Amino acid sequence: MKKRIGLFLGSDRDSGGMFQYSLSVLEAISRLPEDMFECIVGYTNDHWLDYLKEYAIPAVYVPLGFWGRFFGALWRVSGLPLGTWRYVCRYFHPVAKTLLKQKCDLWFFPSQDRWSYLIPVPSLGTIHDLMHRYEPGFPEVSDQREYRLREYQYSNMCRWTRGVIVDSSVGKQHVQESYGVPAERIFVLPYVIPKYFYEVQAPADFELRYQLPDKFLFYPAHFWEHKNHKILIRSIARLKIRIPDINLVLVGSRDNGYDSALNLVHRLGVAENVHFLGYVPDRDMPEIYRRARAMVMPTFFGPTNIPPLEAFATGCPAAVSRIYGMPEQVGDAALLFDPGSLDEISEVMFRLWTDDQLCRDLMIKGLAKSKNWNQSHFDKRVFEIIHELTHISGVSL
Repeated sequence: MKKRIGLFLGSDRDSGGMFQYSLSVLEAISRLPEDMFECIVGYTNDHWLDYLKEYAIPAVYVPLGFWGRFFGALWRVSGLPLGTWRYVCRYFHPVAKTLLKQKCDLWFFPSQDRWSYLIPVPSLGTIHDLMHRYEPGFPEVSDQREYRLREYQYSNMCRWTRGVIVDSSVGKQHVQESYGVPAERIFVLPYVIPKYFYEVQAPADFELRYQLPDKFLFYPAHFWEHKNHKILIRSIARLKIRIPDINLVLVGSRDNGYDSALNLVHRLGVAENVHFLGYVPDRDMPEIYRRARAMVMPTFFGPTNIPPLEAFATGCPAAVSRIYGMPEQVGDAALLFDPGSLDEISEVMFRLWTDDQLCRDLMIKGLAKSKNWNQSHFDKRVFEIIHELTHISGVSL
């Protein structure tokens, strides 16, 4: 008898890596063996229709509902038992009613969705990181309300879901030591880049929309403090003495720490060297990587990240932070540095800018690395996880 698998798509386009990850999971779900599984997608935003039209998968709109969310938040703040909520929500909450109606053997939630534990369905949740525990010094995770919310979400996900997806062996270790989850309920599914990154041709109007320098270093990231843009800007100011024409291109929505980064650029006198592109649509990103001298990622957060994989696939040399699971993720295909060291980062940027042979070597290693873990490998791993979870005997809600 076929197993019925649901995929919950609740992330927005501007959610960065989680949205890209959801695209990869959608691709994997579409490739599950048809003689073993039948699939359905639940989506919360119409922007997903642009992507779903490429797949022959039935889809249903999942209304979030204001009052349902209101009572859910009130229930949580009041400290009422979650088990009771999971029982009563089926009678009034639009998400619960929609998902339960599909009668799935498993729902896959790739975006850290709270619905993975709030709704009484057999679920597979995802924890992308626990940096609120391991890097609590940054404002985006140090706020007590944010910290408590994350703890509530992740602890309940670990309790109520049938399994938890993590990105790496380090991610698995973090979940185990933080919430005591048995190893057999944690599944490592490394990140992979969406298939559009392999498109060869640049968009026809690319040159009109972007005035890129002939040579530049590149960092694609939202302007959160943990992304550490400012150390790159300071490095540019230091290197400008030796390399007057050095350029850094930054991509990311103009919010969070954007104004602070822009002010630093002007204060250090490097406005001609640092270029802010703002939000860039997904399908324009591969061409920027291809034109970049190198991608430099000084983030303090892990365990792993998607941009190094994007750089590898597009032949862009890469340098990344020497933290958590990043060394294991990139191997010898990228340079590593301490994200808190201005000296190390400046030296890495200097080498990337001046050493043609180094860049060629990194490009070759990166391209080879991208073939060792791609969408087909990702698809196989998704199949293994879903097959294991839907063929466990004696499991009940």
